Amino acid sequence: MSSERLIYLPLGGAGEIGMNAYVYGYGPKNKERLILVDLGVTFPDMDTTPGVDLIMPDMTWLKERVDRLEGIFVTHGHEDHIGAIAHMYSSLNVPVYARAFTANLARRKMEEAGHDPANVHTVEAWPEVTKLGPFTIGVAPMSHSIPESGGLVIDSPAGRVVHTGDFKLDSNPLVGEPFDPEMWAEIAKDGIQALVCDSTNVFSTHPGRSESELPDEITRLISEAKGMVAATTFASNVARVKTLAEAGVRAGRSIVLLGRAMRRMIEAATETGVLTDFPKVISPEDASNVPRDNLMLITTGSQGERRAASAQLARGKYRGLELKEGDTFLFSSKTIPGNEKGVIRIINQFSEMGVDVVDDSSGLYHVSGHANGPDLETMHTLLKPRMLVPMHGEHRHLRQHARLGEAKGIASAVVVNGMMMDLSGDAPKSAGYVDTGRTYLDGSVKYGAMDGVVRDRIRMALNGHVVVTVLLDEQDEPLGEPWCDVKGLSETGSSNAALVEIMEADLNQFLMRAGAKTLRDEDKLEQELRRIARQSAHSEIGKKPEVTVVVSRMR
Repeated sequence: MSSERLIYLPLGGAGEIGMNAYVYGYGPKNKERLILVDLGVTFPDMDTTPGVDLIMPDMTWLKERVDRLEGIFVTHGHEDHIGAIAHMYSSLNVPVYARAFTANLARRKMEEAGHDPANVHTVEAWPEVTKLGPFTIGVAPMSHSIPESGGLVIDSPAGRVVHTGDFKLDSNPLVGEPFDPEMWAEIAKDGIQALVCDSTNVFSTHPGRSESELPDEITRLISEAKGMVAATTFASNVARVKTLAEAGVRAGRSIVLLGRAMRRMIEAATETGVLTDFPKVISPEDASNVPRDNLMLITTGSQGERRAASAQLARGKYRGLELKEGDTFLFSSKTIPGNEKGVIRIINQFSEMGVDVVDDSSGLYHVSGHANGPDLETMHTLLKPRMLVPMHGEHRHLRQHARLGEAKGIASAVVVNGMMMDLSGDAPKSAGYVDTGRTYLDGSVKYGAMDGVVRDRIRMALNGHVVVTVLLDEQDEPLGEPWCDVKGLSETGSSNAALVEIMEADLNQFLMRAGAKTLRDEDKLEQELRRIARQSAHSEIGKKPEVTVVVSRMR
C-alpha cells in the first residue's frame, strides 16, 4: 500500500460563500507538495466587523509550510477568489497562474501592492497544462458571470481531480466561452477520482437560465423609459455590462460608465481580447451636453456599497450627474444575502427623489452565474466521479449538494474549512483538522480575528467610552480632582445632572477614601477607578462604558 496520499484542505470558502482558498497536496504524510487554488476575500459589515476594509483567510498553516508550496492557481477574477493574492503575496512568494483576463486583473492588484507583476503567469486553456511538483494542472473553460472562468483539471499519481470553481451551464453566455459538455466528457473518459464542486445555487430547483435571454427584455425596458436611465450590475459581469450598453445604444442613448471598477473591468476585458465591439462611451463631463432622455449610466454599486457610484447618485450627485423625478434606475443583479440593508437604503433614497427603481424580482433582467440543483446533477452525470466534495457554499448548501451525490451513488462528504481530507481511496476520509480563521485588513495593517481589535471597537460602539484622568503628587496623594472625557454616552442621566460631573464626584470620593497602599499600586488603582466609573455610569444611564484610566504621577 502506498504511503503517499492526495489531500484536500479548504482554508476558506467551505461552510461560507466567499473568501475561497483551497489547498491540494500529494506525497508522504506531512511531506506533501502543495498547491493553492484561489485566494479570495469577503467583505465586512458594520455589525460584526466595523471599520475593517477586507476579510481574508488565515493562512498560518500554509505559511508554516511555504517551502512545500509549488504555486497558486486562480480559477477566475471575482474578488472572493482573487482579492487576497496581492495582500498575502509577501508571505507566500510563489508563482501565480491564471488565464489571460484573470492574470491581467491579478497583475494590476500586484502592482498596486508593490509586488512584481511578472510573478503572475498567463496559462492557456485546456488541453494546455502546467507541471507543478507532482501535479499537472489544466484550466478548462467554464461559463460563469465573468470572462474566462475555468475549472481546474488536477492530475496526480492518485488520479484526476476536477475543481470546478464557480460555473453555470450556459451554451450562449454572450461574452466568454460557452459550457462545452463534449470537452468535459473527454476529460472524464478515463475516470475522475474526485469532483470538488460549486454549491452556491444547489437549492434552486429549476435549470439555470442563459445570459442570452436578457437583451430583449432589457432593451424593451430602456426603450420605454422616460428621462435618464441608470443601471447597475457587478462590474466583473462583462457580458451584462455589454448587454446593458448595447440596449442603451439601441434605445438611442449615449453610454456613460461610472465607477472605477466598471472602467477597470472593461479595460481588462478589451486588452485581453475577451471583449470586442463594446459600444462607444462618453465621459461624465461630455454627458452634460447630451439631453437627459438620451443618456444611460452604467454604474458600480449593485450591492449597496456606500462609496460606489450607485450610492453616491442616490445621495445626490456623482461626477456632475444626478437622477431626478421620472428617471429610471435598474438593478440588473441579485442582492447577495447580507447586503439587503444597503440596497434597500439606495432604493428608498431614489424613491424619495421620484426615481422609478426596477429590481430583479421579475427575473427579466438578471440570471445567476452559478449552476442550479439540476445543473449540478447534470455535471455529476457527465463526469461520473468516484467521489464528490461540495465546496463554495454555506453548510446547508454543502449538505444538500452531498445529498444529491449520495442519491446517485457517489461517495460524498460535507467538508468545511479546516477539515483535511484524504482523496486517495474510494471515498473521502478524514486526514486531520487545521485551525482556520480570518485575517482583517484594517487600514494598512493586517491582524487576526482573535486579536481583540474589532472586539474592542464593537464594545466601544455598543457601550460608549470614558477616559478617566488622575494626577498624583510626589507623595502619591491626589493632586486636584479626577476628570472624565466621555464619547458616545448621554450627557445627562437619571439625576438630571451632567453625567461627567456625577462620575467625577464619585471618583473623587473614592480617591479621598483610598489608602496609601492602593494609591501606590498602579494596577489596583486603575482597577478601582475603572469599576467606579462603570458603576457610576450604569446607575445614571443604565450603560457600562469601556473605560481607559490614565494615572499621571509627579516625579
